[in-house]
Amino acid sequence: MLLRQFKSATGANMSYLVAEGPGGTGAVVDPTGDLSRLMNVIEAEGIRVSYILITHAHPDHTSGIGVITKETGARVAAHRLASIRKDLPLDDGGQIDVGALRVRILHTPGHSRDSVCYLAGNKLFTGDTLFVGECGRTDMPGGDSGALYDSLFKKLLSLPDDTEVYPGHDYGSRPTSTIGRERKTNYVLEPRTREEFIEFMAEP
Repeated sequence: MLLRQFKSATGANMSYLVAEGPGGTGAVVDPTGDLSRLMNVIEAEGIRVSYILITHAHPDHTSGIGVITKETGARVAAHRLASIRKDLPLDDGGQIDVGALRVRILHTPGHSRDSVCYLAGNKLFTGDTLFVGECGRTDMPGGDSGALYDSLFKKLLSLPDDTEVYPGHDYGSRPTSTIGRERKTNYVLEPRTREEFIEFMAEP
């Protein structure tokens, strides 16, 4: 598998290129910011981009869709609740084939109603659901702390500890992590009841 991470100059946004390997079929996750480096890697590695995978429809994760579709002809995939034009509406538990790569869709509402995470092998692209050492905020339209609790504790923490975490922003001490490391070190994931988590998220 080929995997590259690209950090934007503003907002610490992360975009990703994931593919079968050099010369293979691939997908771009959350294209945003200056995409020249990403496009250079696509060309240099001979990647055929078949999909743009959107973790949620906030503008800081979708601003580069037009550039990628124009340059590659890739189809846009997002949860069916996402308020953007999409070629492939997604549901929880679904799957996208990116060449030989099987990408599993996990609907993880909380930060927004349309939030999804993408699991390719043991690589988990978490958008704004889970960061390194943090989680997404829930005080924006569509945010729901109870739903985020379910997404984090019932879905993401049920994954194996060696699952690699690739977040939508570089807000932590390192740009990537694992589920096991976050389970041990992320204060957001300390054991709490659902009600306690909702109160925790309401704190200043």
